[in-house]
Amino acid sequence: MDTLTFGRVRLTLPGLDEPGLYLSNVGTLDNPRGMVQDFAYSDADLRSLEITDTQLITGRISGVRSKRTHFEALNLHGVEITRSDLGTISWSESKLTRVVLRDCKLMGAALDGLVLDDVLVEGCKLDFATFEKVRATGPVAFVNCVLSEATFTDCDLTDVVFSECTLRLTEFEAGRYRGTDLRGNTLATIRGLANLKKVRIDPGQEADLAQALVAELDITLGDD
Repeated sequence: MDTLTFGRVRLTLPGLDEPGLYLSNVGTLDNPRGMVQDFAYSDADLRSLEITDTQLITGRISGVRSKRTHFEALNLHGVEITRSDLGTISWSESKLTRVVLRDCKLMGAALDGLVLDDVLVEGCKLDFATFEKVRATGPVAFVNCVLSEATFTDCDLTDVVFSECTLRLTEFEAGRYRGTDLRGNTLATIRGLANLKKVRIDPGQEADLAQALVAELDITLGDD
């Protein structure tokens, strides 16, 4: 298995290029047994992609484009999703273990009740996404992602790392953020500062937080 370290987080990646591992090309991710294993699914252009009550184990999804995407009780273990555009995506009540999402578009995603363990989200566009009741039970890192106007509600992001992400008007509503690592990001426009107790920042980021607080409280600066 490959490993990567971001800040204080050490991630174990799927390791899909290990010697002796063979991934079979599949034309669909549906399976009557509710499980697809050792698979490669690529270059699909779909009007709709809907998967429920399914396990995807040890596989790679790449170059998939879907106008409408609905995942429910879709559990991933040892899976990479790359270069995919999952439009109008709703993803609920699922567990992701040793998963990589890289260079994907999940604009306006509705992510509800996901459990994340050893998950790397890298180079993804998550503008306007809503994260609700998303829990990190193991290492999780968002790296070089765009999260403009995304919202986190009732999430447990304990020790989650955000590295070199765009956090323009990103809102952190009530939740658990102890040890959330916000170093290496511009924080001047984030919202919900009162909820970000016990997060980790760099010494130079206090000015960003002060600017964000002034904007959030709608404070007017002036001499009169």
